[in-house]
Amino acid sequence: MPTIPRLFVDRPLQSGADIAGSAGQAHYLGSVMRRAVGDEVCVFNGRDGEWRAHISALRRDRIAFRLEAQLRPQAPEDDLWLVFALLKRDTTDLVVEKATELGASLIQPVITDRTNAARVNEARLLAIATEAAEQCERLTIPEVRSPRPLPDMLATWPANRPLFAAIERSDAAPIKPFSGPCALLVGPEGGFSPAELDALQRYQFVAPVTLGPRVLRAETACLAGLTLLRSGGCR
Repeated sequence: MPTIPRLFVDRPLQSGADIAGSAGQAHYLGSVMRRAVGDEVCVFNGRDGEWRAHISALRRDRIAFRLEAQLRPQAPEDDLWLVFALLKRDTTDLVVEKATELGASLIQPVITDRTNAARVNEARLLAIATEAAEQCERLTIPEVRSPRPLPDMLATWPANRPLFAAIERSDAAPIKPFSGPCALLVGPEGGFSPAELDALQRYQFVAPVTLGPRVLRAETACLAGLTLLRSGGCR
């Protein structure tokens, strides 16, 4: 039985409604997936749950869906943020994709003293997060923010959200599951600079943690840390 495509649409969803998709979705369904008018799809918008629909119109650059019935209501998801020092493009893409799959609700790249990149294609990262959410059956798309200097981010951080900072080669406590809104901070390859470590110690909302005895690559640390925090249901 063929897989039913699953798509994010930024439109209100209700039974019997006709909604337009994007030109990219028209190309994907018509040319890549070889779907036609009448074929079934699933759609979600991050607010109204997931719906069964069928393709009601399809051209090369246009597509429309007719909604039939809700499959899943909108449900609470993890309130778990990922803050990571910006990496090279392919590695940043990987972190965004896997963080989405692991349930991060917000992804914030930061610029640190040892960061080797300074900019991202935000539309590209949002597209990666959207595709990952479609694939892993999430009901929401994480917010992907523009890169910020680490000091600026710390200065405006919400004090009621613990920020678990992964510090390698330290005697910090092991990271553990946490219940409640929280965030993970992962530094660049080479770790935080001494000045940055001193700055982190000045904020009460920062909790230094270790991910174990080995020095992990930054992307591995992001995914391992999210997995360990998420196991506690950070809602």
